[in-house]
Amino acid sequence: MVYLGYKPLLEGEKVKLRPFKETDFPFIKKCLTDPEVLKLTGSDMDFDWEEEKDIIYEWYQTRYLEKDRLDLAIIDKKQGTCVGETVVNLYDETNHSMNYRILIGPEGRNRGLGTEATQLIIDYVFQNTTLHQLTLDVLDFNPRARHVYEKIGFVKSGIHENELQFDGEWIDAIQMRLTREDWLKRNM
Repeated sequence: MVYLGYKPLLEGEKVKLRPFKETDFPFIKKCLTDPEVLKLTGSDMDFDWEEEKDIIYEWYQTRYLEKDRLDLAIIDKKQGTCVGETVVNLYDETNHSMNYRILIGPEGRNRGLGTEATQLIIDYVFQNTTLHQLTLDVLDFNPRARHVYEKIGFVKSGIHENELQFDGEWIDAIQMRLTREDWLKRNM
């Protein structure tokens, strides 16, 4: 297991990554109820915020307690508000790796916030753990996210065919990974 009990404050030019605060909750709602977020994350399009809000609220309030994962709010420094989240979770002991995911809501898109947040968290993880690699899945109909991942150094490692059915069509998920070795080469 990789210890991720310490929850850092990471700051870039455009974003700040930090543990969630109660004041983030209205902005999290905007993210989690956004149709594009629901589609691109493969979430249930019939999601009912009012029915689930207490469970979600409790979830975000407890993220700082978790020692085997790192969940951080993405704060747009210009607006001073939460525009998404970045998560490192799901430790794979066999490969000494973890999963990476990011979610950017409507107020944070198309301004490079996701790219900077991804770079900040990836750098933090490889500088502060012994993980061999980070992995992720990106749905084939999300080329914007795939471009960000490739820019950071992730490479395609496989495909989960027919991972998600959306609007009557089956969508593949592209598996990607970034090894410590490749990260080091890019950061020398």
